[in-house]
Amino acid sequence: MSPGTPPPSYPIDDRVREALAISRRGCDELLPEADWTAKLARSAATGVPLRIKLGLDPTAPDIHLGHTVVLNKMRQLQDLGHTVIFLIGDFTSMIGDPSGRNTTRPPLTREQIEANAQTYYRQASLVLDPDRTEIRYNSEWSDPLGARGMIQLAARYTVARMMERNDFAERFKAGTPISVHEFLYPLMQGYDSVALKSDLELGGTDQKFNLLVGRALQAEYGQEPQCILTMPLLEGLDGVEKMSKSKGNYIGITEPANTMFAKLLSISDTLMWKYFTLLSFRSEAEIAKLKAEVEAGRNPKEAKVLLAKEITARFHSAAAADAAEADFENRARGGIPDEIPELTLSGAPLGLGALLKQAGLAPSSSEALRLVDGGGVRIDGTVVGDKGLKLPAGTYVVQVGKRKFARVTLN
Repeated sequence: MSPGTPPPSYPIDDRVREALAISRRGCDELLPEADWTAKLARSAATGVPLRIKLGLDPTAPDIHLGHTVVLNKMRQLQDLGHTVIFLIGDFTSMIGDPSGRNTTRPPLTREQIEANAQTYYRQASLVLDPDRTEIRYNSEWSDPLGARGMIQLAARYTVARMMERNDFAERFKAGTPISVHEFLYPLMQGYDSVALKSDLELGGTDQKFNLLVGRALQAEYGQEPQCILTMPLLEGLDGVEKMSKSKGNYIGITEPANTMFAKLLSISDTLMWKYFTLLSFRSEAEIAKLKAEVEAGRNPKEAKVLLAKEITARFHSAAAADAAEADFENRARGGIPDEIPELTLSGAPLGLGALLKQAGLAPSSSEALRLVDGGGVRIDGTVVGDKGLKLPAGTYVVQVGKRKFARVTLN
């Protein structure tokens, strides 16, 4: 079908309405919604699945819950029978995505990219169905493009349109350098959509410009333009910045069950509802009922426990989620966690300052003694107040604050 030719009309039945509702849930924008509805209707009538693309650059070795917001949407569409394409941006990673940046992002080396990419799909498979997921690397078509092909691709997009992008416009106005290679990133991401003939591309709200470039390039190459679906960026544990490993406010999907559960319990009561919408597989009706119950007086912690157990069970198991809940409650009562580090130290009798430093429970001996002064150190469950205490040979459970534990054997 050539650009500008109206697509054949197909009936909008209940299957299409359900698919549209699933597409809309939690999303920020679905553009153009009329085109997506028409694609869904065509797929329902013909039985031909739509091609749905998500690209992730392996800029870090691990995936956190923020990444799973779009992965969850992919899984929902995958369960409707559509083809999902998990695209690893091994080529675009070497350019560096300038989205939301006020400085040039340093490109990664090939070695860094390959090391990070090794874990990406394994972790994404905890959300997507690996048997029904198409895995692609954009170096497949980007490397063969070559210099001549890159020039021909660049000729299909204007500098004026590139400068419509907010971060480029703001940096240009402020006199902040913009490297020419940064213009190549949205072009290459858009060319991915041409190579894959995608019907829908997903991304965070910060990716909207790049996704729209894909629509424009598909039209340039005579393809039916893809629709785009953007998902909100998930705030991290601080409730302010988007979830990021570099900011330390993240929940990794391969973290231990106890850690994952405890981190989820630490989010604010307000942020909890956004987590429910974007991360939970509960129906919108269930979430609305739960929220109404909390507003009517139910303890919000009970709702948060339900969320934490659901997410923890998804990436571990129901049994692990139950054990994590029990461990959390045990800690809250001042109990000892089921699993704590164990180590052996020499030099008994050993003073408290040296003990806490060597056990990794305090950064220095002086800081350890300050913690003792503040009543933050327990030995076998008893608060220690004597900074001059020396422990003889034996095994002790040492606790600093509420969450730091170690079982120490002194020789």
